[in-house]
Amino acid sequence: MSEKKSKGQERYDELAYEKKNYFTVASKEERKAIFDYAEGYKTFLDNAKTEREACEVAVKMAKDAGFTEYKFGDKLGAGDKKYFVNRGKSVVVFRVGTKNLEEDGFRLIASHIDAPRVDIKQNPLYEEAGLCFLKTHYYGGIKKYQWTTIPLALHGVVVLKNGKKVEIKVGEDPADPVFYIDDLLPHLGAEQMAKGGAKIIEGEQLNVVVGSMPYDDEKVEKKIKLTVLNILNEKYGMCEEDFISAELSAVPAYPARDIGFDRALIGAYGHDDRVCAYPALTAVLNNESEHTVVAMLVDKEEIGSEGNTGMQSRIYSDLLEDICEAMGASFRKTRYVSKCLSSDVTAAYDPNFASVYERMNSAMLACGTCMNKFTGARGKSGSNDANAEFVGEVRAMFESDGVVWQTAELGKVDAGGGGTVAKYLANLNIDTVDLGVPVISMHAPWELISKADLYSNYRAFIAFMK
Repeated sequence: MSEKKSKGQERYDELAYEKKNYFTVASKEERKAIFDYAEGYKTFLDNAKTEREACEVAVKMAKDAGFTEYKFGDKLGAGDKKYFVNRGKSVVVFRVGTKNLEEDGFRLIASHIDAPRVDIKQNPLYEEAGLCFLKTHYYGGIKKYQWTTIPLALHGVVVLKNGKKVEIKVGEDPADPVFYIDDLLPHLGAEQMAKGGAKIIEGEQLNVVVGSMPYDDEKVEKKIKLTVLNILNEKYGMCEEDFISAELSAVPAYPARDIGFDRALIGAYGHDDRVCAYPALTAVLNNESEHTVVAMLVDKEEIGSEGNTGMQSRIYSDLLEDICEAMGASFRKTRYVSKCLSSDVTAAYDPNFASVYERMNSAMLACGTCMNKFTGARGKSGSNDANAEFVGEVRAMFESDGVVWQTAELGKVDAGGGGTVAKYLANLNIDTVDLGVPVISMHAPWELISKADLYSNYRAFIAFMK
C-alpha cells in the first residue's frame, strides 16, 4: 500500500509545475499512434532531402487528399481545399473555413523545408592526383568536419543550354554509387587537430570525390575529368558549362532509422525543420476546421529567409491578401485577428554537453512539442517575443485538447542562440509564437528526435486548428 501524501506534498503537487514524459502518460492506443505516425514521417524524410523534393512530396500528398492548385485571382468558398506552389521550392496548403475572416482571421502554421547541406559550386569540376572532385559552398550553419567521410548523395536540377530541366538524384538507391568528402588520417593530423573546431576542415576543403577512372585516350590531358563529363553527358545530356545553371546539393545518403532498443527515437538527415513541416502539412490535409487554416512550408530559413522563396518574400503576404480578396475580406482586418505558430525545432537538453544549457528552461526529449516564447541571441536580439496574452491563449488550446507540451529557451542566455521565421509573420501584425520539436545534434548530417515529440507536435497543430 502506498504511503499517504502529506498535506504539504498534496499542495506542492497542486501548485508546482513539472514536465511530463509523454510516454508515461500516453495510453496504449496513443503509444501505438505515436509509433504509427512516425512511419509516415520517415518515408517523407527519405523522399524529401531538398526543399524541391519536399515541395514535390507535399504537393502529391495534397493532391491525394483532394486538394487542388490555387492561382492568384481564383474564386474561393467555404470548404475549398487548395495548395499554392512558389517556384517549386515552397508550398502553401490551406482549407477555407466557415468563419468570417475579418472576425476570426487565419490559423497559420509556418515551417521551413530547407536544411543545412553542401551545395555544388557553379564551376566545380576538377581533376587532381588521380581523383576528380566537385568544389562546394556549404549552405547554412554546419560543423564542417561532420560532413567528411560519410556517404553522400547528389540531389538537384540542371537547366541545360537548350532550356531543358533535368533532375538528378544519385546515391539513394542501394545500386547507386555514393560520393565522399575526404579527411586527413590521424597519423599526419597533429597540426590539424591543434586547430579550433571551425578550422579543422576549411570550407574550401569540402570537395566531393566523384571519380577516379581515366578516359581511354592517351591524347586527352584530363582523362578522369573527361570520364565524369562523359557519364554526365550520356546520362543527363550535360556539358561542363551546364553546371552554371544547376542547383546540386550533396546530402547524407543514408535513410531515416529508428534508434535505440525501444525504437523510441529517430535518427535522420533534415529533422530541422521537416519534423515540423510534416505535422503541419498532415494536420491541414487530414483535419477539417471552422477556421481558415494555412500551412506555409517555406525555403531559405537556414540562410536568413532571404530571396523570393524565403519567408521575407512578399509572395506569402500577397497570397494571404489574395485569399482575403477572394473571400471578400479586408487583409488589414484579417491579419490583425489571425494567429500563427511559427513551427521550428529547438535544442533538446543534451547531458553530454550540459554546460551550455540552463536545465530548468531546456527542452527535454519525449516531453512533447516545445513552445519558445522568444528565440534570438543573448538579449533576445532578432526575436519575436510573443505576448503573454497569446501564450495564454495557445496554452488553453493545448490544455483543452490534452496536448503534452513543454516550454524552453535555446540554451544558456550568453551561450549563443538562433532565430526562426516568427518575426516575419509577427511583422504583418499577426500574433505569433514559436513551437517545435526538440532536437539533439541540430544541423549535423544525422539529427536525433523523439517519436513522442513528433506526434505531440501534430496533436498541438490539431488543437490550434480547432
